[in-house]
Amino acid sequence: MPAIIAHARELHRLGPANNDRLSAVRVALSVAVPGLVLILIGRPDLMMYAVFGALTGMYGRNETHQLRLKHQAQAALFLVGGLTIGVLLSVNHIHSWWLVLVATLFAGAGSLYADAVRLKPIGPFFGILALGACASVPTNVPLTTAVLIGAGSAAFSLLVGFAGWFRHRRWETGAVRDVPDLRGPLRQGTPVRTATIQAAMVHAARYALAVSVAGSIGVLSGSGHPHWAMAAAAVPLAGADLPSRVHRGIHRIVGTFLGLAVVAVVLFPGPLSPLQYFPGHTAVVLAVLVVLCQFPTELFMARHYGWAMVFFTPVILLIAQLAAPMDPGLLVMERAVETFVGAVVGIAVAVLVRAPRGRVPL
Repeated sequence: MPAIIAHARELHRLGPANNDRLSAVRVALSVAVPGLVLILIGRPDLMMYAVFGALTGMYGRNETHQLRLKHQAQAALFLVGGLTIGVLLSVNHIHSWWLVLVATLFAGAGSLYADAVRLKPIGPFFGILALGACASVPTNVPLTTAVLIGAGSAAFSLLVGFAGWFRHRRWETGAVRDVPDLRGPLRQGTPVRTATIQAAMVHAARYALAVSVAGSIGVLSGSGHPHWAMAAAAVPLAGADLPSRVHRGIHRIVGTFLGLAVVAVVLFPGPLSPLQYFPGHTAVVLAVLVVLCQFPTELFMARHYGWAMVFFTPVILLIAQLAAPMDPGLLVMERAVETFVGAVVGIAVAVLVRAPRGRVPL
């Protein structure tokens, strides 16, 4: 019983504040400027590509300027890579099982890349999300245009993240990232490099297995958005240990469901929906809401993943609605089901695919 109570407390505990407002402002600005440009030129339907490029700003949040520039550039390569693959699949009308296969391979390779460059936020989640989302909506612009929007948005995020250097003009020679060692326990006598490679391969296998199983369930169920299940399956695996992985999966489910309530208020007809007060400007209103929701998403991302999902869920669903409008009821229902299925699969993989026994901590 004490263990259960401790887990319950951990689920709703806010982590300590760590310069969260400044990071949230940077990310919100990175989303707002490209988004407003698209609104002004009358193309808010292309907001998806700008948002995924702008997520570059979520990386390297409390690092020195040169480290942030380096790690955001590495993240931008990964995000724009996922976006490009997704758009390529969309342009060629490649969906269903082919999407699951490509996303599975990308998840495994992305995990290895994220571990190698030590991305933080940890893992390939955002790249998987970008790939699946962009593959699942019709592309009404040339491939190069979509990719350039994403790349341009990522480049602007790099500029925003590095802008503070022009005021301080301080460069810390030899600065290195201070992140926890995620290798986990090592076998007695195992060289560190060998153990690191083994751990990275096991972790990549977890991602590939979780994404493939969740995506397969999504396709077999007839869902129009199996990529939501695949993305949700990747979420728990970013935890440092088993309890944190289970907690992240639960946060994903609960936070998404609360976020869906926000989406329902916005999209369903009623006096609380802002769309009722701006008839004829639905796309603009949705685009503005995407920008506004990005700030609290980043504000809570490092402190409480569940609260972050309350605001990130509207971001993802509203950009999807901008790109390819669909019945709001179906949109909310499929998001709820796919998220639940994906998160449960991710938790199951985290529990079942464990490090080999007989290891001792460093």
